[in-house]
Amino acid sequence: MNFRILVAILCGSLLVVPVWAGGKAGWMPAEAKAMSKAEFDALWKGISNWGRWGKDDELGALNTITPEIRANAAKLVTDGVTVSLAREVSKLKGAYPSNSPFDHKLMIHELGPHQLAATDRYAFDYHGEALTHIDALSHFAHKGFLYNGFPVSGLKPDGADKLGIENVAVNGIFTRAVLVDVPRFIKEKWMEPGQALTIEFLKEWEKRTGVTVGPGDVLLIRTGRWARVAELGDWSVLAEGSAGVHASVAAWVKERDIAAVGSDGGSDVMPSNVEGLFTPFHELVQASLGVILFDGLDLQTVAEEAAKRGRHTFLFVASPIRVPGGTGAPINPLAVF
Repeated sequence: MNFRILVAILCGSLLVVPVWAGGKAGWMPAEAKAMSKAEFDALWKGISNWGRWGKDDELGALNTITPEIRANAAKLVTDGVTVSLAREVSKLKGAYPSNSPFDHKLMIHELGPHQLAATDRYAFDYHGEALTHIDALSHFAHKGFLYNGFPVSGLKPDGADKLGIENVAVNGIFTRAVLVDVPRFIKEKWMEPGQALTIEFLKEWEKRTGVTVGPGDVLLIRTGRWARVAELGDWSVLAEGSAGVHASVAAWVKERDIAAVGSDGGSDVMPSNVEGLFTPFHELVQASLGVILFDGLDLQTVAEEAAKRGRHTFLFVASPIRVPGGTGAPINPLAVF
């Protein structure tokens, strides 16, 4: 199927969302529309980037970040102000139902009569929404294959043979970020669990802000998760759902040649309402498009700084530790104004 026809079908059928209670416009976030497994499979095949950058490619959509794009991103720095997009890690058991706590042990070493040194041991399970991290392309597969056709048999206890996080770490990510601050845009404190962003919403956001998302961009979606946690307490996204991106938005990510996507949650809306699939957006953008994901970002401070300046774009810098075969890594991305 022609790719543009596919996007038109998605915009015209799957993404017609109901009006919110209170009379808000139909393009606003709403409950995720249903998608069958057959529709999902057709979308997955229609947007695939397999082979686009060569049969041995392990960078995926990061290839869209060219030297020219990096140079233009650097020009966005006018104030010299940096903002961390990472959350402070939680060491409290049960603080965030979606993750185990961060285990930190500090050790003191006596080196002599008047000298000592302190070291640390860290242990953590970072995938989930509580600890800010990056997902390598080895993180998600589709029907037994990772991005670019690499088989899941290459995923081994000591690491992935292909698509490990070290591929991202070599050059890091240095590009323009586009922040879609949904709560500020819809004049709410946060999106509610289960509400989904659609292609229609994102196009309306572009129209009203005058910002067009383009090749090599990092798309950052703020749902207001941490503002909701601060006021109401945390909740289990597995049991109660989470605001996020509808699976069909993967077609728009392909159309715009976006390099990476990040969210203050886990990107996917939950429940996804895609037949038989828990996190279909992850599967589509990672295994089909080769798009890196950032999960569990803290976008509150950067949203405030962006609003203060009347800006939606800024320089984005991130580089994970070089773990051969890793499926991702905790990370502290920076926004630079």
